[in-house]
Amino acid sequence: MAERARGESATADEKELARGLRDGDPQAFERLVRTFGGRLLAVTRRILHDEEDARDAVQEAFISAFKARKQFNAESRVSTWLHRIAVNAALMKLRTRRRKNELPIDDLMPTFRDDGHHVDEFTSWTEPADVAMGRQETADFVRESIAQLPDSYRQVLLMRDIEGRSTEETAQELGLTANAVKIRLHRARLALRKLIAPRMQEVAS
Repeated sequence: MAERARGESATADEKELARGLRDGDPQAFERLVRTFGGRLLAVTRRILHDEEDARDAVQEAFISAFKARKQFNAESRVSTWLHRIAVNAALMKLRTRRRKNELPIDDLMPTFRDDGHHVDEFTSWTEPADVAMGRQETADFVRESIAQLPDSYRQVLLMRDIEGRSTEETAQELGLTANAVKIRLHRARLALRKLIAPRMQEVAS
């Protein structure tokens, strides 16, 4: 089954805005900032939990968007394009804090013994990512762990568990099928659990 689904096409207003951006129209860029600045700041705040870093990430996202404006497909959604850039800018800040790189998703999947039991001993931690991020003693560690997930899995985890978007909305934004979103979310949660498990054991002890 193909992963990619037909995403929602750009509206006439977005197409007009995209053309202005591609042409380097300063008014189009100002309109971009006014229209999407608040939304992107909300996204980066949820990821970083630091107002100054969140604002810096948004500023960096707009700079990156301006530099990449000629590569933007005017038929695509401007909001989706900006969302990805802002998320990546925020996650780069997370990686800089601890200088941790992405890890292969297969290295983070559970492994099993011949008897069917987990090789790794997990605690009974079952908290969703957004709940764990809301706890002071684990918030930074959870955010840094999310930053280590591969981009395609991290995007789904952030949109579903941190931003609270539905499966259908996430699929539409990322151009995936709903089934692909569910599979990636499941694998991302398993990977995050493996990364977080040692810290959860410390907190529980």
